[in-house]
Amino acid sequence: METEGRPPSLASPLPLPLPPPLPLLFSFDNAEAYEAGKAEEVMGAALKDLAWPRSSYVLSTKIYWGGPGPNDTGLSRKHILEGTRACLDRLGVEYVDLLFAHRPDPETPMEETVRAFNHCLDKGWALYWGTSEWSAAELADAWRVADRLGLVGPAFEQPQYNLLERARVEVEYGPLYKSCGLGLTTWSPLASGVLTGKYGGGVPAGSRLADPKYAAMLKDKLDPVILAKVDRLAPIAKELGCSLAQLGVAWVAANPAVSTVILGASKPDQLADNLGALAVVPKLTPAVLARIEGVMETKPEPVQKWR
Repeated sequence: METEGRPPSLASPLPLPLPPPLPLLFSFDNAEAYEAGKAEEVMGAALKDLAWPRSSYVLSTKIYWGGPGPNDTGLSRKHILEGTRACLDRLGVEYVDLLFAHRPDPETPMEETVRAFNHCLDKGWALYWGTSEWSAAELADAWRVADRLGLVGPAFEQPQYNLLERARVEVEYGPLYKSCGLGLTTWSPLASGVLTGKYGGGVPAGSRLADPKYAAMLKDKLDPVILAKVDRLAPIAKELGCSLAQLGVAWVAANPAVSTVILGASKPDQLADNLGALAVVPKLTPAVLARIEGVMETKPEPVQKWR
């Protein structure tokens, strides 16, 4: 996914009210797992009502967790084909632009998975296929299989990436960007809201971390050391004339390897604030980035060179 010459796009996983989309700016991220398919139904209804030209936005969905049955999960040929058709029905479209393998499936042979995603491409159900949270080794395996069979390998990956989660994007995938043309559609740019500073005084009612189904999974992000570092970012954000949320999103978008930043806003005003990050990206000079690094101290160790 080429980003040279234009800013990364900002993608919203929610069908919130939006202005008419600009070319190559907005994309909409979905998955069969989101609210057991209900999210795709809402997305499809919104797109039908808005009646935007299909060429004016990018639509994606992800396959892995489609239901409770043994054939409803994973990356078998059966589930990829049946799951993709079900996603298209819920979205009310003939095809998605991007089709993701939501997670790796070690119980299915890689050749079966690669062949199945290529079948989806050949049928016109998707334009490109990619992965989410695959390791560099798994991506390399998929490319080897695709090359051997004369098929299309994964064109993009969707990892978590933010000021707290950096190793995979900045170190593990490092050799893949140029050698394989890997593009990134990153998720959780604000670390579930931690990088907005809203948790400095505790967990506010109605926030994601107040929800029991997220609290246990994300409690490590409420480390007092992390929260104190986020507080120390506030003066930098103030100097740049932006919110902490805009600073966090802009920091992700400024990485040349990042094609798209997926936003997890739950309210229109949050989405509007997050989109303001596009104006902040040009302000992130090397000096500003160095100041942010000095506060967060989260830069991962590079690969050891022994020469």
